[in-house]
Order: sequence, then structure tokens, then C-alpha cells
Amino acid sequence: MPVKIRLQRHGKKGKPFYWIVAADSRAKRDGKFLEKLGIYNPNTNPATIELKIDNSVEWLNNGAQPTDTARAILSYKGVLLKHHLLGGVRKGALTEEQAEEKFNAWIAEKEQAVASKVSGLDKEKADAKSKALAAEKEINEKRAAEAAAAALPEPEEIVEEAPVVDEAPVEEVSALDAAVEEAKGEAPKEEK
Repeated sequence: MPVKIRLQRHGKKGKPFYWIVAADSRAKRDGKFLEKLGIYNPNTNPATIELKIDNSVEWLNNGAQPTDTARAILSYKGVLLKHHLLGGVRKGALTEEQAEEKFNAWIAEKEQAVASKVSGLDKEKADAKSKALAAEKEINEKRAAEAAAAALPEPEEIVEEAPVVDEAPVEEVSALDAAVEEAKGEAPKEEK
């Protein structure tokens, strides 16, 4: 029976997570499997991968073929390296202790790289949060200044009065009116 190490999809639409399984290649994608080897969740940053390394190596030794994505995951977690080192042990190039020492050194280095990535992401998140907080404080200070300015009474505006024009005495005005009417040819109106 041809065995594949592949991903079996679970989760909901838009939020998948996968089981890494050893299954008959003729079985459906999400159907019957022989053994669950681990999980893969791409929704987190960095992606969460939990894998049974020894069981995966055993399936590889028995001839299971990983799919492309499963091969990348197995390589990332060091399963393919351990399979390669065990091949060297079988050929006599290495002892089991040397192979285990090399594998543990590689695992420590990989964990350090992942930890530095996680700390870098945490630092970026903290920087973004501090920038957002500073921008929010600035906006709040502007609003407080505007509110304080609106609460203060406005200074009263000084209204300049128009200068008073001296009016001509009523007698002069009536005399002028009379002169104008005479010029027109009408008789002047008498005052009462």
C-alpha cells in the first residue's frame, strides 16, 4: 500500500488548520488515515507546528512519501535531517551518539532563530502600540486645548460709534426748500 505523509484540512472557511497524517495515497484528503503525526496552524505568526519527530522518521524509513507541503514542514522541524543522519548511522559513517548530538545542536539553533523572530514581532507590536498611544495623546491634547478655548468668555469687541454730523437749523433748510421750489416755478409752501 503506497503511504503518503500529507495534510488533512480542518477548521472553518478562511481559518484552516491542518493535521499532518500518514495515510493511504488512495484515501480521500480528509478521509481515513493510518496515524496522526502532528498539527500545523498557519493562522498564527509564526505558524504553529507540533510534530511527533520519531514517528515521522519511522514512517519515512518505511517508505512513506511526503507531499510538497508536508516535506517543507518536515524539513522545518528537522525530521528529514534526522532521517538523513540515521541513514549515515546505518551506513557506518556516524555513531548514534554523534547523530543525536548533531540533531540536538541543529534543534537548539533552530529554536534560537524562532525565538529571535518572535521577539522581533513582539518588539514591532510594542513599537506600533506606543506610536498609536502617542498619536492618541496628541489628539487628546488638541481636543483639550480647543475645549478650554471654547470655555473661556470671548473678549467683547469695541464698537466705534459713527461721528455725529451737525445738522443745519430748520430755518435754513426751509429757506433752501423755498429757493428750490421757486426755481422750479412753484409757489413756496407756507409754514404753519
